[in-house]
This record gives sequence, C-alpha cells and structure tokens, in this order.
Amino acid sequence: MNDISQSLGRQGLVRPRDGRLLGGVVAGLGRRFGIDPWPARLLFVLALMVIPGSQILVYPILWILMPTEQAAADLAAQGQPVPGV
Repeated sequence: MNDISQSLGRQGLVRPRDGRLLGGVVAGLGRRFGIDPWPARLLFVLALMVIPGSQILVYPILWILMPTEQAAADLAAQGQPVPGV
C-alpha cells in the first residue's frame, strides 16, 4: 500500500492541507487536474448523480491511498521528485 501511496504522490495526487472539506480528496484531484476545489466538488456531486454509488466507494479508497502534502514533501526531501508540491 505504501508503494501505491508513493506513486500517487510522485504523480502529484496529494491531499492538500488547505481547502479541505472532508478529507481533501476532491480538492487534491482538482488541484492535480488544474481545477479549483469548488468546481471539482460540483463535478464530483454531478458524477455521483449520473453514476450513483461508485464515488462512495472511490472516495474512501483514495482518502486512504492519497498521501497528504506533508508526506509528499517528505518524499521530495528524500530525493524523489513530486510534481505540484
């Protein structure tokens, strides 16, 4: 599981410390794809309406797997590049 978390951190998928509402997953996804947090949250809710249930499973899984900004910064300090941090 640490390998997956490190891989997500290297790809720039991190949960930000600022701008969180719950776990920071949607804010992190929005940041990674260049979308502000609120439009990203709106897209998340709209997707939930179109495909009910899938996001309820995906959100907690990403919450567990996505590293926080601090953990990603620690990876960068170890010499591993982390884009977007």
